[in-house]
Amino acid sequence: MEPGSDDFLPPPECPVFEPSWAEFRDPLGYIAKIRPIAEKSGICKIRPPADWQPPFAVEVDNFRFTPRIQRLNELEEVQAFCMVKAQTRVKLNYLDQIAKFWEIQGSSLKIPNVERRILDLYSLSKIVVEEGGYEAICKDRRWARVAQRLNYPPGKNIGSLLRSHYERIVYPYEMYQSGANLVQCNTRPFDNEEKDKEYKPHSIPLRQSVQPSKFNSYGRRAKRLQPDPEPTEEDIEKNPELKKLQIYGAGPKMMGLGLMAKDKTLRKKDKEGPECPPTVVVKEESGGDVKVESTSPKTFLESKEELSHSPEPCTKMTMRLRRNHSNAQFIESYVCRMCSRGDEDDKLLLCDGCDDNYHIFCLLPPLPEIPKGVWRCPKCVMAECKRPPEAFGFEQATREYTLQSFGEMADSFKADYFNMPMVPTELVEKEFWRLVNSIEEDVTVEYGADIHSKEFGSGFPEYATSGWNLNVMPVLEQSVLCHINADISGMKVPWLYVGMVFSAFCWHIEDHWSYSINYLHWGEPKTWYGVPSLAAEHLEEVMKKLTPELFDSQPDLLHQLVTLMNPNTLMSHGVPVVRTNQCAGEFVITFPRAYHSGFNQGYNFAEAVNFCTADWLPAGRQCIEHYRRLRRYCVFSHEELICKMAACPEKLDLNLAAAVHKEMFIMVQEERRLRKALLEKGITEAEREAFELLPDDERQCIKCKTTCFLSALACYDCPDGLVCLSHINDLCKCSSSRQYLRYRYTLDELPAMLHKLKVRAESFDTWANKVRVALEVEDGRKRSLEELRALESEARERRFPNSELLQRLKNCLSEAEACVSRALGLVSGQEAGYGSRWREGTGFGLETPHVELHSPHRVAGLQMTLAELRAFLDQMNNLPCAMHQIGDVQGILEQVEAYQAEAREALASLPSSPGLLQSLLERGRQLGVEVPEAQQLQRQVEQARWLDEVKRTLAPSARRGTLAVMRGLLVAGASVAPSPAVDKARAELQELLTIAERWEEKAHLCLEAR
Repeated sequence: MEPGSDDFLPPPECPVFEPSWAEFRDPLGYIAKIRPIAEKSGICKIRPPADWQPPFAVEVDNFRFTPRIQRLNELEEVQAFCMVKAQTRVKLNYLDQIAKFWEIQGSSLKIPNVERRILDLYSLSKIVVEEGGYEAICKDRRWARVAQRLNYPPGKNIGSLLRSHYERIVYPYEMYQSGANLVQCNTRPFDNEEKDKEYKPHSIPLRQSVQPSKFNSYGRRAKRLQPDPEPTEEDIEKNPELKKLQIYGAGPKMMGLGLMAKDKTLRKKDKEGPECPPTVVVKEESGGDVKVESTSPKTFLESKEELSHSPEPCTKMTMRLRRNHSNAQFIESYVCRMCSRGDEDDKLLLCDGCDDNYHIFCLLPPLPEIPKGVWRCPKCVMAECKRPPEAFGFEQATREYTLQSFGEMADSFKADYFNMPMVPTELVEKEFWRLVNSIEEDVTVEYGADIHSKEFGSGFPEYATSGWNLNVMPVLEQSVLCHINADISGMKVPWLYVGMVFSAFCWHIEDHWSYSINYLHWGEPKTWYGVPSLAAEHLEEVMKKLTPELFDSQPDLLHQLVTLMNPNTLMSHGVPVVRTNQCAGEFVITFPRAYHSGFNQGYNFAEAVNFCTADWLPAGRQCIEHYRRLRRYCVFSHEELICKMAACPEKLDLNLAAAVHKEMFIMVQEERRLRKALLEKGITEAEREAFELLPDDERQCIKCKTTCFLSALACYDCPDGLVCLSHINDLCKCSSSRQYLRYRYTLDELPAMLHKLKVRAESFDTWANKVRVALEVEDGRKRSLEELRALESEARERRFPNSELLQRLKNCLSEAEACVSRALGLVSGQEAGYGSRWREGTGFGLETPHVELHSPHRVAGLQMTLAELRAFLDQMNNLPCAMHQIGDVQGILEQVEAYQAEAREALASLPSSPGLLQSLLERGRQLGVEVPEAQQLQRQVEQARWLDEVKRTLAPSARRGTLAVMRGLLVAGASVAPSPAVDKARAELQELLTIAERWEEKAHLCLEAR
């Protein structure tokens, strides 16, 4: 999209992250995790887990605030110069200057219309300069080209009209600006005396808060841009050129045009009484002294108001008496300052500012006749116009709101403006930038910005300890700002923001290039634009290139949060821009030195705060150097922050300690260099100073405004100021012998602090090396369990980060302790005997409870197989720690293997004695380990018992068993290990059971026949 196009094209979206609950529990850790991706865009959005919904804690009934007033089309920095429709701050400043120029000379600026469009005087002036200047354009007759560049249609002789307007309005101003009309003056009128003079924003009343004068029409833009009034018949009769040129603006005219300033207000008052400049009253006092009292106040505007109430008649030019002047001096004072002649006194003008005299035809450009009202000479005009421009800012509203009353106003404004129930965010965004660019529409909104949460209460409840609570985040352990004692509002203490549709926050970076986090508690979305830190200087270069006038007078303009440039303009110049819509319940993070701006889609409530992590420290140091060049005050001393953290290294997070060590090393090296330069200058006197006990304004360098901490240069004869060691030549002109060093630490103390930091920063490396040797058994010696526990305890006490190495150590300890517990259980179980864990059966029949012919039951988890025992022993041997329980487990394995060999021998020599098999089986139970041969022994024992039971049941001498007993033996025999003897016994049982069942059936029949 070309700059200046009517349609706004939204930039690409910024990254959006949705952390899991596990990630969300560590705010700064998660931000560090996403930083490699997010910082490439400058800003990012974070959506918390769905069930994270903190309550809104502000006391709604007691929350009262006074918002700021924002005029949207005064926020825009610059647009394409070829667009007459686009109004900019640069143009506004230019119009203010040129209107001020004419007002000083008694005329009000009225901008003419050309082709039913307000003439863009700024663009006209700029194009004339670009085309080579007024004389060159006139010589080459290129006014038609000027008209073409201003986008006027060809063929209507507009070039001549533009020339006339330029000659009448702009050319005299340009002559004053160049200094061509000054007598022996080589100074350019509008340049500051010092190019690098410190700019103090908001030190004079805001432009919006100053009421416009009753005698001028440029105080407010709405009046300044009004169409010119229709000319009266008197105007046309006396000035036939008006009809020819179709212009009705006021102001002195070029010789030959026959036009003169017509102030309608003054003409109206002429009927009541003649206008005149302020008069002088001469009073005789005792002693022959003459006292001169001016009836006019000192200020220019007041003098004009007194003019309108002066009842005394006067001529067009009033002669003023000078006190204590001789007649010769008096006469000499009434000669023209240009030609040094006093003739033609009827055409001699007296300056109302300095009382110097000028012929109207000697002026450049000359005046056709004596002007009415107040007139200032070129020297006074230059002095007035040399005053620095007003600092641009936002005025406060006069009405105090509650949240409810502001919401009602905001909702009503948006509803009336758009006249639709649901307004798409895309429509609001396009309309916002259209209004910002508009010259005809002057939309004013209000914004409750930078409201102190200390005074009004945070939106987060005090009891909420989550790191995402913006009252908690700045003071988290990993945060640098927790080491600053003062509650810095907006940095450590959150600020609150109550927005309405179109209320905006301008392009800026955070103080000290810190991080910022913004949470939208509720309401309509907030639209953000971001530029990554890598493009920060590019953005600044683009803004300075497009608006050099603003940056010349306000070098720290971008730090004042009053400048809004269209993202499309930045993108067209190669600046990468992203956007996002922040909805209620979402966070937006801005990264160090990432420019960001935006506006609100409607009524909402947000909260924001700064935070700084270890990775910010290099950016913070670079920011201080940047502030030095701009002569901008610091919020806190970066040196003091580093030294305070270095003084207590054991309290630092390990990553933070490492970062502080790197920063302090650079700082100590620089301090050595600076103090060496001090010695070379011959300054040897020094005294210790506890700078942290001094107020900031008593330890600021008078040259660069940085806050001193490590050292400063002072003078015994000039006690009111000091300088940092980077500006030792800017303190005073006193002898070096009168200057002395004020220092916080000696050059011996600083390395000692640095060493402590190094020990702390490297303590993790030392510990990590010991852990690595222990876990990998690099020296061939296994550490005891107690040694590994000591390493883990050290990590916990010294607050080492939860690294992969620490996790390996913890896993190793957990596994070793589990092995020890299992081995102890195995040994103790063997000593107690596992026989009780094997349950004896209750017999085969209903009447003989002897043995249950099922596999023995083992208590779950108390016995292991032989394969598990071997794996367990291997696991213990593979652990990097020494455990004496390994010998006990090894002994159990040897017993099991010996038993296994004996059992195999017994099974190979079947049929063996049942008593021998039972003895082997009992021994296997006491081992506490399941051996495969034990199962076979158990089956052989069960088989022998079953055969013995069958034999006893079928013996002739035995008591006859019932059918139930025989059926039970058959059922039990089905689970006995098969063998010829078992098959034979089962066959005999089945035959007897069949015969018995037949006899039983016959018996039933006989009994039934009876």
